[in-house]
Amino acid sequence: MSILSRLFGGGAKPEVPEEATETYKDFRIFAAPQTDESGYRVAARIEKEIDGEVKVHQLVRADTARSLDEANALSIRKAKQMIDEQGERIFR
Repeated sequence: MSILSRLFGGGAKPEVPEEATETYKDFRIFAAPQTDESGYRVAARIEKEIDGEVKVHQLVRADTARSLDEANALSIRKAKQMIDEQGERIFR
């Protein structure tokens, strides 16, 4: 991988482990924690098909976790909380 690819995020995206994905109230949640100085920052992608179009919302929180497993679980939990609070309004 070239230095420019590394600087600007090029290259293949890491696979999301099967256990880090979940369907909740017709929304698909993909845990996608980001590496951080103190471990992993909580992040997830939330998707839902509405009128034949897949809508996507990127969730990134200030919360961090020390392990990847903990960050995946927390990312899923925070995404569910957002779905419960906002529903389809998250796509606006």
